Amino acid sequence: MTKSPLFGLTLAELQDVAAQLGLPKFTAKQIADWLYKKSIASIDDMTNLSKKAREILNEKFTLGLVPPVKETVSTDGTKKYLFSVLEGRYVEAAYIPDGDRATLCVSCQAGCKMGCKFCNTGLQGFGGNLTTNEILNQIKSLPEFETLTNIVFMGMGEPLDNLPNIMKALEILTADYGFAMSPHRMTLSTVGLLPALREFLEKTDVHLAVSLHNPFPDERMKIMPIEKAQPLMRTLDLIKKYDFRHQRRFSAEYIMIGGVNDTPRHAREIVKILRGIPSRVNLIRYHEHPGSDFRASSEIRIKEFQEILNSAGIIATVRASRGEDIMAACGLLSTKEMGAKEQ
Repeated sequence: MTKSPLFGLTLAELQDVAAQLGLPKFTAKQIADWLYKKSIASIDDMTNLSKKAREILNEKFTLGLVPPVKETVSTDGTKKYLFSVLEGRYVEAAYIPDGDRATLCVSCQAGCKMGCKFCNTGLQGFGGNLTTNEILNQIKSLPEFETLTNIVFMGMGEPLDNLPNIMKALEILTADYGFAMSPHRMTLSTVGLLPALREFLEKTDVHLAVSLHNPFPDERMKIMPIEKAQPLMRTLDLIKKYDFRHQRRFSAEYIMIGGVNDTPRHAREIVKILRGIPSRVNLIRYHEHPGSDFRASSEIRIKEFQEILNSAGIIATVRASRGEDIMAACGLLSTKEMGAKEQ
């Protein structure tokens, strides 16, 4: 019989486990403390549970923490960790230290359904949704876990396409019984899937980033097929109904692709469509990789683009490229690993 992982269960789910196994209700809170507030290697390490309780748990459950299968380190300090998930698939988590800030970029799916033309993850096809256990394992099993200050759901996959598991992961990350992290230390990036986006905005205070990448619908559709079913303007209309003027922050992610979306015309249209939304635009130089026909925008073009946005009152920052020597852009390392396995 395949055993299920305890790690990744919410307090309510742990209470159900305790009830089903005939354990006292308070056992659920004890288990949560061991899972999310302490470091243990097995269920047997839960020493304030009775020996009988641990035996019962061991019969049907495993702890559920699995270390990464590979680590690569960049000259700039960025680290890319590869985790084995599902059957024969891999996902990536990128650890990015920057002074007193340490950010982890977490994956939520193996592959992706969205089919964005510039994204290497999409080339893998869709392998499946990660479980809450597999999402949180990237965080807890990180060797640098104790140093983390920020978590961004910007890795492989579309978070809102795996909403139930993302919401459970966010609960465990922010709840008092869990990791008790501030939601304002977290950001979720999405292409904009409704009605999942509405549920996310209603039920969490986590920051939001939207993958914009082109402000013109017809052009955006050519590089982001989701535009046909989920138009960007519908997403922005929904966002305007929520408060992004205080603690919660909205940002637009914009990958700068030479000759595709980096002209002054594009910049001016961004100003137009973001009017009325307190926004920050993150300009990201495209990571060139084998097999892609796209090329990165020039530094001069990126700077001109930034100045147009800034002069219109939009905070536009150029995100520093990190970990290019270890293929830190989403999907590059896992695609390589899958290819090596098939040979």
